[in-house]
Amino acid sequence: MTPFDYPYDCDVILQKKRRLRRELLTQSGLIPKKIAILSGSTIGEIKPILELFLLHHGIQPEFYEGEYARYYENAVFDDGSLRAFAPDIIYVHTTVQNLSGLPCPADSDVEAEEKLAAEVLRWQSFWDACCSMGAIVIQNNFEFPNVRVMGSFEAVDRRGAVRFVRRMNEALARYAEAHRGFLVNDINYLAAELGLDHWFSPTMWYAYQYALDLSAVPALCASIANIIKSLYGKNKKSIACDLDNTLWGGVIGDDGVQGIQLGEESPSGRAFTALQRYLKLVSQTGVLLNVNSKNEAEIAKSGFSRPESVLHEEDFICFTANWQPKDENLAQMASQLNLLPESFVFLDDNPAEREIVRRRFPQTAVPELTEPEHYVRTLARSGYFEVTSLSADDKKRSEMYRENAQRAQAQAAFSDYSDYLRSLEMKAVIAPFDTAHAARITQLMNKTNQFNLTTRRYTDAEVSACMSDGNTLTLYASLADRFGDNGIVSALIGRVQDGILTIEEWVMSCRVFKRDLELAVFDALIAYCRAHNITGIEGDYLPTAKNAYVRTLYPTLGFSQTAESEEGTHYRFDILAEGAPLCSVIEVTSLL
Repeated sequence: MTPFDYPYDCDVILQKKRRLRRELLTQSGLIPKKIAILSGSTIGEIKPILELFLLHHGIQPEFYEGEYARYYENAVFDDGSLRAFAPDIIYVHTTVQNLSGLPCPADSDVEAEEKLAAEVLRWQSFWDACCSMGAIVIQNNFEFPNVRVMGSFEAVDRRGAVRFVRRMNEALARYAEAHRGFLVNDINYLAAELGLDHWFSPTMWYAYQYALDLSAVPALCASIANIIKSLYGKNKKSIACDLDNTLWGGVIGDDGVQGIQLGEESPSGRAFTALQRYLKLVSQTGVLLNVNSKNEAEIAKSGFSRPESVLHEEDFICFTANWQPKDENLAQMASQLNLLPESFVFLDDNPAEREIVRRRFPQTAVPELTEPEHYVRTLARSGYFEVTSLSADDKKRSEMYRENAQRAQAQAAFSDYSDYLRSLEMKAVIAPFDTAHAARITQLMNKTNQFNLTTRRYTDAEVSACMSDGNTLTLYASLADRFGDNGIVSALIGRVQDGILTIEEWVMSCRVFKRDLELAVFDALIAYCRAHNITGIEGDYLPTAKNAYVRTLYPTLGFSQTAESEEGTHYRFDILAEGAPLCSVIEVTSLL
C-alpha cells in the first residue's frame, strides 16, 4: 500500500510531498503530458499534490498555471500564452464560489430564471473557448453552498442557491454530453462524500482564498488523476476474486452451499451481496471478472447456485479454483487473457495472500479489505475503473473474451495452426477513420499498451485533425469470425511526404493477438501505397515496459533497420511493384 491508495494518507501526502516526488520521479516509462490549470481560487497545494497522484499513475505533468482567479479571461481573452503552451489537458478548478449570478429570495421567478440563463451563457462561452484549444477539458462541477438561507426550501424553489447549483450542474452535464473531449470532475459528489464541513473551510477561504479545506486536497487530486489516467490507458482492466469471505461469508468447503452467508437474512450476507451487485455492474463497463480461489473447482462453482447469488459462473472469464499459489494463478490468467498482471485488481480477504501477490506483482492493485461492509466502498473509491467513455465494445467486452475461450477450445482440435485460423472463417473490414467510429478509435489508441509501436496518445481533436488532413492516411480494422464480432480492434495513422509513408501510430487490441490481423492490415497498407505512388514505408519502434510484444514486428514484416538510438529503432520498407499478400487466413474488405 502507498499513501496514494484509498484510503489516502493525507498527512503523509501533504507533509512529505517533496520526498514522495523525488521517489516517484525515479520510475521509468513516465508519460509526459502538458496540463494547464485555470482556477477561480488559490491552487497552491493543489498543483504539487496533483503532480504526485499523476506520477503515481505513471504520468509526468508539465503545468501551465493561469493567473489567479482569472480563469475566464485566461481562456476567452487568451494573450497567446495558453495556446502557445499547447496543453494536452485543461483542468478548470472552479467551485460554487465562482458562480456570480446566484439568485436571492427577493428575486421574482422571472428574475431567477434570467440569472440562471445568463450564468449558463457565461460559462458556455468559457467552455467553448477552452474547447477551441484542441485539448481535453476537465471542468469541476459545483458543490452545494455550505450555508442555506431558506433551509430545505432551497432545494425546490428556483430562487434557492441549492436548486440553482443543481440546475447549473445539469447544464454542465448537457454540455459535456454534446462535446467529446469535455469531461466533468464531480466535486459535488466529492463534497458530499467528505461532508461540506470537511470540504469547505471558512478560515482557509477568508484568509487564503482556498475554496476547499487542505485536508480535502488529496481527494480532489485523486479524482482528477483518476480521470486523466483513464484517458491514457492506465485503468485496471480485470479483477481476480477470491471466494471464501470475499464474495460470500464463510468457507464453502466446510460450511456447504447452504451454510455460506449470502442474501438478505444477515448483515454480513447483505454486505457480500452488495459486493457481488457492484462487481456485476462494473463488469458492464468492460471490466473482466475472474475467480482466483483455493478450493475444489466444483465446490467453488456450487456457491453461485444459491438463488441469492447476484453473480453466476458464466459472469467470470477465468474460473480458477485449485490449490496452487494465487500469484501463479494470477500469472496464468494474465497470459490466458493476453493482459499484463498490472492490469488486475486482486481481491482477497486474507492479508497473507494479498502480501504474496503484492511482492510478486508490485503494480497489481491489491486493496486492503477489512470488514465486508466496507468492501464496496473501498473498491468504488479507489478509482481503478474510472470511466471517461462507454462504448458498445466496452459493454460487450466480457462476451468477446468468452468467445475467445471458445476459440481456444476449437484450437485444440487442430495440429496445424494455420488450419485452425482458417477454420475461424475470419472476416475483416479495413477502412479510413470516420466520425461514426472516432470515439472507439481514440479509446483504442489511448488504452492499448502491448501492441503499440510508439505509445503516442491522441485527443479527440487530434483524431479529427488526422481525418481531415489530406497528407495523412488513417485506417481502422474490425474483425469477426464464426464465434462472434470483435468490433474495431486495430488502428493506424501514417503521414505521407515525398512519396514516403511514415507510420506514426499502430495499435491492436490484445483480444485478437495471434490471428494474423496485423498481416492483413499491412497487406491493405501496401495496396494503398501502390495505388498512390508511395515507394516506401518507414516507422519507429519505441520500447516501453509494456510493448515488447511488437519488438520484432517490423523485421517480421520485412522492414530493414536503418537507425538506432536510445529512444528506439527506425525501420524502412521498400515497396515493390508486385508482391504476394502476407495474410491468407482472413477474408478482407478494404475500403481504403
